[in-house]
Amino acid sequence: MNEPDFIYLDHAATTPLDSRVLDAMLPYLRGAYGNAASPHGLGRASADAVEEARGHVALVLGADPREIVFTSGATEANNLALKGVAFAPAHAPLPRRVLTCTTEHRAVLDPLASLEGHGFDVVRIGVDGLGHVDLERLEGELRKGLLLVSLMTANNELGVRHPIGAIGALCREHGALFHTDATQTFGKEPLDVDASCVDLLSLSAHKLYGPKGVGALFLRRKRPRVRVAEQMEGGGHESGRRSGTLNVAGIVGLGAAARIAVAEGAAERVRIASLRDSFETRLIQRVGGVHRNGDTDDRLAGHSNLSFDGVQGDTLLEGLPDLCASTAAACTTASLAPSHVLRALGLPPERVAGSVRFSLGRTTTEADVERAVESIASSLSGR
Repeated sequence: MNEPDFIYLDHAATTPLDSRVLDAMLPYLRGAYGNAASPHGLGRASADAVEEARGHVALVLGADPREIVFTSGATEANNLALKGVAFAPAHAPLPRRVLTCTTEHRAVLDPLASLEGHGFDVVRIGVDGLGHVDLERLEGELRKGLLLVSLMTANNELGVRHPIGAIGALCREHGALFHTDATQTFGKEPLDVDASCVDLLSLSAHKLYGPKGVGALFLRRKRPRVRVAEQMEGGGHESGRRSGTLNVAGIVGLGAAARIAVAEGAAERVRIASLRDSFETRLIQRVGGVHRNGDTDDRLAGHSNLSFDGVQGDTLLEGLPDLCASTAAACTTASLAPSHVLRALGLPPERVAGSVRFSLGRTTTEADVERAVESIASSLSGR
């Protein structure tokens, strides 16, 4: 049976598994099936593969492999970072105040809301009309005392980057720990955790052409040493920070995806940005009433968040069954609530409702861009 000929412009939601990543994983799905915690030969082979992958992930971040904790994905990594720091006895002397931003992913906002139920003060700062945080407001809150700052490396809906180096330097100056959710940027944008003063960083394999169900948390070992209270108990795996039998094949896939990104990421970023710009230019020329949302000069290469006058985003996509993209609501929740990110920018309700996130990636071609523009233009002309 032939697969449908989709135009896939939803790489920010998930990416297709790279065939080279699958090739690296297959031996650990077949013959090399040992438990990485077992002492026999099969177990040691799995453990060696895990450590090799740990090194590949660490290399992308300029980290020590011992600072990489494997998880089931970025959501678990975020929970381990936020709740783990909050409840770690070693950090008890620090203020019970945590700062984040109103445009964070729900995988950060929801755990922090949970911390409020345990008596923590969660400060949520806003953004300007382009999606940027106010660094002066951040510094003012840091002066009052904070345990932790959690701000994503780049927004999942808009692709707008936060100035991670400047934020990290402010946190280090004022003695607060700094966590960043790098789910959208890991392996795609350069980030050195030491140079940027990052103390904790969450990432996921399936955003980098790796498998679903595996991710990692970078956890700084020194200057400062960051402690986390284990959130999953039962065996003390990952040096006592995350219990559970390791997903060896998935971890190997994450390592392979990271290795490929190191080799190809810079050239890929330039190619994808060029395709994204071509897509927007052609679409705006063909269709009236198209608005770009967020800062278009400081965003990720593959992100294009557009609003269309006179039509709701979900209605537009329903009429384009062969085009894979996301309404803003699909980025953070399974419900169809209006995007909290676009509302935080102060956009009018009709522009929020008319928004669609298109995200290009490794598999996107010039032909895909041409087909997408033609499909959207044809659909809108028939309204």
